[in-house]
Amino acid sequence: MLGLAGILPQAFCLAIAIFSLSYQSAGLTAGCFYAAIILSFLGGLWWMAGLLSGETRPWIYLLAIGPSLAGWAALLPMVIGWPWPRPSLIALALMLLVSPIVDLIISRHIIFPRAWLRLRVAMATGLGSLTLAMTFL
Repeated sequence: MLGLAGILPQAFCLAIAIFSLSYQSAGLTAGCFYAAIILSFLGGLWWMAGLLSGETRPWIYLLAIGPSLAGWAALLPMVIGWPWPRPSLIALALMLLVSPIVDLIISRHIIFPRAWLRLRVAMATGLGSLTLAMTFL
């Protein structure tokens, strides 16, 4: 339940963006940051999975740094004045939606808890879909 509760902040950001035009930009910005943070968190989970399994090959650690770098890159347009946040929200949503594929790849080499993949699909679908919904505002 706590894992699925991680979708609530994004739902709150989306609600702000929908129902409060004066705070729409703030809701979209907060949603963009939340998606980037969660993406980075996923990389940390993959890194820890590698450590706990005793994985010494670099492949999992290279995969694990990708989400943090991608989240950081998605926030850069705000800093340099490029169109933002919708393009970043699209990129983050797509990365979140495909992240369970990485979990599936990792699970072929590392044993995850039994319900992990089901939970990850539910969480990624929920958060990715809410993030994608923000792009239509």
